[in-house]
Amino acid sequence: MKTVQITKQINPHFYDMWLTDKPYIVCKGGRGSFKSSVISLKLVTMMMNYISEGKTVNVISIRENANYLRDSVYNQILWAIGILNVQNEFRTKVSPLLIQHVQSGSTFYFYGANDPMKLKSNIVGNVIAIWFEEFANLKSVDVFDQSVPTFIRQKPDFIDKTKIFISYNPPRNPYSWVNEWITDRETDPDYFIDTSSYLDDELGFTTEQQLKLIERYKQTDPDYYRWLYLGEAVGLGTNVYNMKLFKYADKIPDDEYLIDIFYGMDIGFMRSATACVACGFTNKYNLYLLETWYYDPSKYELKKSPEQQAKGVHAFVEHITDKYGMYPSNMTLDSADGGLYTQYWNMYNVQWSKVRKLSEDAMIDRVQDLLAQGRFYVVKDPSNDIFIEEHKKYRWDDQTIKSDHPHVVKEDDHSVDAFKYLVLDNEQELGLSV
Repeated sequence: MKTVQITKQINPHFYDMWLTDKPYIVCKGGRGSFKSSVISLKLVTMMMNYISEGKTVNVISIRENANYLRDSVYNQILWAIGILNVQNEFRTKVSPLLIQHVQSGSTFYFYGANDPMKLKSNIVGNVIAIWFEEFANLKSVDVFDQSVPTFIRQKPDFIDKTKIFISYNPPRNPYSWVNEWITDRETDPDYFIDTSSYLDDELGFTTEQQLKLIERYKQTDPDYYRWLYLGEAVGLGTNVYNMKLFKYADKIPDDEYLIDIFYGMDIGFMRSATACVACGFTNKYNLYLLETWYYDPSKYELKKSPEQQAKGVHAFVEHITDKYGMYPSNMTLDSADGGLYTQYWNMYNVQWSKVRKLSEDAMIDRVQDLLAQGRFYVVKDPSNDIFIEEHKKYRWDDQTIKSDHPHVVKEDDHSVDAFKYLVLDNEQELGLSV
């Protein structure tokens, strides 16, 4: 292992966390605090120290869903291995996902918490550390409570205790299970709890571009900034969205031009409305709501058939295409629909993308992120009035807002859902993916 000055890779804020001998180490805080980077460096350092003593050891990394492992903890460990200049000593596998030290056989294993039986039944042996990344995204603490005993029983004889690392960004909802869970751990002598933010970066890892973006959040939506970057549980409020962040434009400005057009659709038939929103994405990374197509069956005695709705949506798409001279880049609809999706495909040989839904608050967060950056505009068009009205009415259910799983009121929210699907399905293109 080549010599690396570790103090140049971690901020002084994390020195106590690095040196603590407590078995449970919780790192919580805002985005951009580098807590995950520090944990990954710590885990690789721990492994390499034992390897230098001729020992074989293993480390377990867990996320709420196996689908997220490769783009998060797996890549984070690879990053740390590169920083410590030991990449030539490791080999990687994708199926199963692991990173293994070639000479000693010491291994980083990666598991999704969505398969708790697999977690509880895994026997890998010589476990020196477990890392729960994005801990707050677990549905409850049950997976933690059930899997930790399984792995700490597999500690090697040459260590006193297995280290448990926990990292997360605190949820906005103060009643979330993890916010209450951490309060109960504050007096537990086995727990070291650290809170960090980007303001703790003394070594200058945060780029000027990132700082400018953070300042934009701070100026545009202070509450969202406090939650996202300071890690404060600021609460949900009653209304889901801050309507002051919905900016208006007469048209696409002359110094901007469209590079993509996205569509999002929420579908209803006999009783529920169908809404389709068309949004233009520009060279300045702004998203403009161009127009909204809306069909409310409650206003008609004779309801439209799937074929008639498909014709209406297609006419709307063609209208936008002709008006802006650009074909759709992506067309997204509710994954729960089957009728209109199939009808449209049969009639026009076009398949819409079925959105991979997340939890309600996770999908809302993507929209709030876009709004807080000040990059969303509504073009002044009569068809967009329903979009604004529904977003004004969109609110949290008073009966559930002080619970671990708050719900939104599912009324008059069709253009709201259509927009959420559009934003979620195009989050990478919109620069929202974390």
